[in-house]
Amino acid sequence: MRAVRIHHLSGPSALVVDEVSEPTLRAGEVLIHVKACGVNFPDVLLTRGLYQFKPTPPFSPGGEAAGVVAAVGGGVTHVAPGDRVAVTVLHGAFVEQLVVPAPAVVKLPDAVSFEVGAATLLTYATTYHALVDRAALQAGEKLLVLGAAGGVGIAACELGAMLGARVIAAASSAEKIAFCREHGAADGIDYSHEDLKERVKQLTGGGADVIYDPVGGALAEPALRAIAWQGRYLVVGFASGEIPKIPLNLTLPKGCQIVGVFWGLFAMREPAKNHAHAAQILAWVADGKLRPAIDDVLPFSAAGEALLRLESRQVKGKLVLVP
Repeated sequence: MRAVRIHHLSGPSALVVDEVSEPTLRAGEVLIHVKACGVNFPDVLLTRGLYQFKPTPPFSPGGEAAGVVAAVGGGVTHVAPGDRVAVTVLHGAFVEQLVVPAPAVVKLPDAVSFEVGAATLLTYATTYHALVDRAALQAGEKLLVLGAAGGVGIAACELGAMLGARVIAAASSAEKIAFCREHGAADGIDYSHEDLKERVKQLTGGGADVIYDPVGGALAEPALRAIAWQGRYLVVGFASGEIPKIPLNLTLPKGCQIVGVFWGLFAMREPAKNHAHAAQILAWVADGKLRPAIDDVLPFSAAGEALLRLESRQVKGKLVLVP
């Protein structure tokens, strides 16, 4: 079978399409014929050896896919051969055939295409876990989303609005802000030429109740300085490539929390709860309540191009690879 793999950790341009052996199916596992794969920022970090988990090359990136069940191992009862499914993994999804533990597999509603199914779970499940489990976001609260035009950013705009929050999208251009407004944002801040801290205070009148930060870097401290009393600062990722060093004294006058969000470990530690989240998210997509944004669909041979586009902030929403 064909697999997108990296043999040396020098970045997306080192990705190649290899012929590899077909995977072996064991009890408690599901074999999937992959139809589409979602592209996410951790895939970029994996190709550079910068992610929290560091697989030994050669390996395939890819944290999510959608396809058709080809076979199931012993003890698997919730899916059967022929079922349309979506799946999330830590890495390894950029392949034609994928074997995964059964709890990672969710049925894909007929109304949801493979491309949309492959572009949904990682970003929306991460965000749902962040906003609901970690921040306990309440209707009427003010939610600031950094890097709001990216995959998890758009998910935060949509889910935040659906949960009743007033969403403030922070992004690097007026075009991206307009895109965020189409996906639930009530207000926007173009931090390429606006003062993030001051604009948040102006728009909220007292600070953001919840800050969703998948970016890190230079935006983190001014955002934290604009948090409300007893606000929650969600550390989701570091798409800027820089892990910020926050002066912890900033938390004292706001009585605020800095909350880590590592969805991958949550999914491993609480698979039943994560499975329920995923099923709910896909049901909302099927009903049109959530609208995952796909920027482009590309073949496996363009995987390096896809990750480079993501790394250089040339993507609104998600990219999808197809075998």
